[in-house]
Amino acid sequence: MKNFLKSIVAIVLWLFARAVVRRYRPHIVMVTGSVGKTSTKDAVAAVLAARFFVRKSEKSFNSEFGVPFTILGVGNPWGNPLAWIALVKSAIALLILPNHYPNMLVLETGADRSGDLARILRIATPDTVVVTRLPEIPVHVEAYASPEAVREEEFSPAYALPPTAPLIIPADDPYAPDMAMRTQAHVISYGVADDAAVRISNADFYEYEGNVVGMRADVFVGDEQGSLCVRGSVGKTQLLPAAAALAVARAFLIPLPEALGALENYEPPPGRGRLLAGKNNSIIIDDSYNASPAAVEEALATLRAFPRARRRIAVLGDMLELGRYSVMEHEHIGTVADAAADLIVAVGIRARAFAHASGDSNVLSFDNSRAASLALADIVRAGDVILVKGSQSIRTERIVEALLANSADASRLVRQEKKWKQKA
Repeated sequence: MKNFLKSIVAIVLWLFARAVVRRYRPHIVMVTGSVGKTSTKDAVAAVLAARFFVRKSEKSFNSEFGVPFTILGVGNPWGNPLAWIALVKSAIALLILPNHYPNMLVLETGADRSGDLARILRIATPDTVVVTRLPEIPVHVEAYASPEAVREEEFSPAYALPPTAPLIIPADDPYAPDMAMRTQAHVISYGVADDAAVRISNADFYEYEGNVVGMRADVFVGDEQGSLCVRGSVGKTQLLPAAAALAVARAFLIPLPEALGALENYEPPPGRGRLLAGKNNSIIIDDSYNASPAAVEEALATLRAFPRARRRIAVLGDMLELGRYSVMEHEHIGTVADAAADLIVAVGIRARAFAHASGDSNVLSFDNSRAASLALADIVRAGDVILVKGSQSIRTERIVEALLANSADASRLVRQEKKWKQKA
């Protein structure tokens, strides 16, 4: 019965959202891929907002429910019947009353299982598509026949583009450039590759008064050159969303200086490599939003390179939805973590493989995030740099919260809404 009601609600949302798109005809920028979609969506919206009336997906609203919520301009009603009634009233008002509707929608799209993106594409067809990284073993792979099937679905919005429409792809990705050749789109690439249309180089930590405060790089777009800074988060991957946004700016003929100026207002979302002050003068790299093998490996590279750390501590939770690849990928990450960290904290049943891969010598294992939180608060010391990362349902943000020097910083973490806080 629950699934039946969910299907009915999805259909109603689909009808309302499609009708609104057909009435107002906004330019639709779709952000798709496996890694970094939310950060990329936020950066793209920041650049486009300098020229257009933009609405973007809130947080990670990227599902068959989340995309209609964005189109209709409403929040998630969760289980509140009154909020659902208000949503319907708002949708009807959009359709029958004059409204100042955005002329640009930046929609994040995601897929948990086969067919998810096809359902979203029946709601709205993209005019521009931005693709993020498509790794060898993507998240959600357990719900698909193969990793290739995941990549095909995630790339599918690009196949829906009209001829010569902008298609923004990562130049360094092993799959996206070849897949882009199957389209008739106008391809604009971004990344560190020499042939990238938007090329970043000399990426490094950005320091101010002796403290790491973000990332910086030189950026080249045609004959233009500039300096790109992303504040508040660390990791070379934090520069790629901004580079993708600059590629979008090129597609819309926005000059590089103007686009870089717009990105000064961009800040990566919570739980994506965010720097926070930890207990006992430690530093937290809060990467607790989610975890996939590619993203964890990048986060560990950041931890390993972080300057002047007394100890490097990797707090790593289970990586879920990997299916038959789970054991192999957890063991691989255990090996990578052993080379990057002085101490590994494994959280969850699958994460026990980290201890096996590293020989148990520098690993603490816990069944869940609550148990890890209680233990870690007494372990961290001055100068420690602590990376915290795990799949969403492992709730590693609880560990970050327990390690905060200032409890008020909890408002900067992921999943702080009342509904999330009530979950076990």
